[in-house]
Amino acid sequence: MTDLPLDGVTVVSLEQAVAAPLATRHLADLGARVIKIERVGEGDFARHYDRAVDGMASHFVWLNRGKESIALDLKSRDGVAVAHRLIESADVFVQNSAPGAAARLGLDPVALAGADPTLITASITGYGDDGPFRDRKAYDLLIQAETGLVSLTGTPDAASKTGVPSSDIAAGMYLAQSILAALFRKARTGRGAVLDVSMFDATTEWIGHPMYVQMHTGEQLPRRGLGHASIVPYDSYPTADGQLLIGVQNDRGWRALMAEVLERPDVADDPRFVSNTDRVAHRAECDAAVAAETVRFTGSDLSSRLEVAGVPSAVVNDVAGLVDHPQLSERDRWRTVRTPVGPVQGLLPPMGFADVELPMGDVPALGAHSRALLTELGYDAAASERLVSGGVVGVD
Repeated sequence: MTDLPLDGVTVVSLEQAVAAPLATRHLADLGARVIKIERVGEGDFARHYDRAVDGMASHFVWLNRGKESIALDLKSRDGVAVAHRLIESADVFVQNSAPGAAARLGLDPVALAGADPTLITASITGYGDDGPFRDRKAYDLLIQAETGLVSLTGTPDAASKTGVPSSDIAAGMYLAQSILAALFRKARTGRGAVLDVSMFDATTEWIGHPMYVQMHTGEQLPRRGLGHASIVPYDSYPTADGQLLIGVQNDRGWRALMAEVLERPDVADDPRFVSNTDRVAHRAECDAAVAAETVRFTGSDLSSRLEVAGVPSAVVNDVAGLVDHPQLSERDRWRTVRTPVGPVQGLLPPMGFADVELPMGDVPALGAHSRALLTELGYDAAASERLVSGGVVGVD
């Protein structure tokens, strides 16, 4: 036993793409053993999204470290039998197959939980297991569109999807949280659980603020680009050598910005700008008044002045700026992760434990653990070879 939080927990996952792999990667980061079931020959189709990481797909490297891979033909009776043996030895079974697909394969989460009351089954669906959209296939951008997330993202001239798969990430995080809660309850009661997180529900939860505005005012929050819909000034403002994002959260911050940082107490006291409600009502004039002053300073000088005054700000970085960010390098957040194409750099998990560093296991090749898992499940050498030679089990 180790001090890892989920040491001793085994998760079997019939997963693909982003949402479920994100959930199980977090479980692996926390110390769980995660066994990933993949298609023979093809594997998780996220393996083929791109070849950005020295020939491997960036999504797959991001989402699948620390897992074991077994390749199974689940359209064959023998392949399903292997999957059942794996699940029988597991604490958690995760799946994000298309609607009804797991049941057609003989891996229906409800039936599995009925056969083993201690098992936790956890599913990610597009729209939930009931309702008029229950049988629809769902991908991240489709959910962003259906929930209206794209109507809130972008500029006044054009709607946009988010730059990362937000609906997938939301569902994956809620599933991981639900599994942790179910494991905690199981430790107390011995009972398993049947869990379902829909991408639609997870994304809708994230849109709570705009929904309340819509329901109680009848108004859609407009797209503001980098600007905040309800707070002013909260946007990117020009400097002598670029742009700086400034976020004023309250009226004290407004006065600190204008009177202390920008040395314009007269603007701070302008009746149009005294309260946030006033500033939102006069957004264009307020933003123009701020921009007229920020442009007098370099970004570095303005950032320093804002920090002294306690006014939050941030550089508007690109991804290259993030990769080289001193907050990552100087806090020693990078670690080496082994992959089938060689070592790559990966970031420590966000969940920090003071007494133990969470593991960052290898990214598996397709079927890399198939033979070892067959042996562990009780298949002798001859039986294992029949499964491999018959195409039921794929090996690296």
